[in-house]
Amino acid sequence: MCGTDSPASINKSSLPSANGNGIRSPTCSSDHVLNLEQGDPAVFESYWRKMGDRCTMVISGCQLMSYISDFTNICWFMEPELEEAVRTLHCVVGNAVVDDRYIVVGTGSTQLYQAALYALTSPGGPEPVSVVSAAPYYSSYPEETDYLCSRLYKWAGDAYEFDKNGTGPYIEVVNSPNNPDGTLREAVVKSRGDEGKLIHDLAYYWPQYTPIIRLADHDIMTFTFSKSTGHAGSRIGWAVVKDKEIARKMSKFIEMSTLGVSKDSQQRAAKIMGVLCDGYQNCKSANKSDDLFFEHNRQIMAERWERLRQVVERNQVFCLPKYPKQYCLFSGELIEPYPGFAWLEAKEGEEIDSQKVLRGSIKVQGRTGRRFGVAEKYVRISLLSNEEVFKEFLERLSTIKSMSSNGH
Repeated sequence: MCGTDSPASINKSSLPSANGNGIRSPTCSSDHVLNLEQGDPAVFESYWRKMGDRCTMVISGCQLMSYISDFTNICWFMEPELEEAVRTLHCVVGNAVVDDRYIVVGTGSTQLYQAALYALTSPGGPEPVSVVSAAPYYSSYPEETDYLCSRLYKWAGDAYEFDKNGTGPYIEVVNSPNNPDGTLREAVVKSRGDEGKLIHDLAYYWPQYTPIIRLADHDIMTFTFSKSTGHAGSRIGWAVVKDKEIARKMSKFIEMSTLGVSKDSQQRAAKIMGVLCDGYQNCKSANKSDDLFFEHNRQIMAERWERLRQVVERNQVFCLPKYPKQYCLFSGELIEPYPGFAWLEAKEGEEIDSQKVLRGSIKVQGRTGRRFGVAEKYVRISLLSNEEVFKEFLERLSTIKSMSSNGH
């Protein structure tokens, strides 16, 4: 779910314009606000452009017309080709157990988050179940949890505070790697027998962002097409679920809310995942790493982080988290994390509002730490834009000399 940032708060004047091919091109004039608040994964476009027509598919007018994909499956609206592709992708990467697990497809991981909350709390009790996540938590969790005004569950804030003061049943959302700060997370609320349940949001647990340190094996694990391959517009997410009844309830929620998930998007996702996996079967033995999706895009993320750290170290206004190297089961190497977001912290004091400083002084729109349950001195900046926008961001960031000199 953390792979989807709601566009509701986007400054429309900062949106890129469309060129003659219908592709949005960035506008980087000095008076233009760079919107780096959203996690729109344009960074991966260069790889898929290089793939040419390998992912192209044709759907004729008579295909994919039925609601039903497979009535023998608990998730009866999921295309068999997509389920097979999801299982193969996880086996190639080694980031999640999929054998003897149920796969549930959703319209992005946002819908799956709601479906999981419903499945874990229905038919309900005398009071709504508390939903918590450790701060800094993903900024959309509070809004998404309370959006439906459900009597089944309610947002209860920081998991650390709930662990100290909370009572009763709860659901803890474990976001790992965490959005916004990129850290690998575990549950923080102490075990309370049957009172506590977990949802693991693993949107960024892919080799371009982080070392794959273990084969994740949790009760409910959600993933998203947008952050695994970069295809946010297809609106495909999936959950890997241990319990059959939970998977059935999640599927029922999606059935009742949208009567399934677009088959066109599912087929496209299956095709793209297939091309990605075929690359590893056909190219890795030939050492053509530049043709491999995760290696290619990990190199891009590594270079971006190196350039960003150089700018931040020179201007001495912000600091960035430091991540330890860990052994990656996918690459077989000790590697650093390269998160999709920069979690900037102002050095000059708690009273600094970093979002306002960036917006007011260099016309860069980030997302304030307040949205993530922490102080305003923090601001999240997306590193997933295209190269032109990222380069412009670094140039503007390098002009900040101090918070006070910018009149804030």
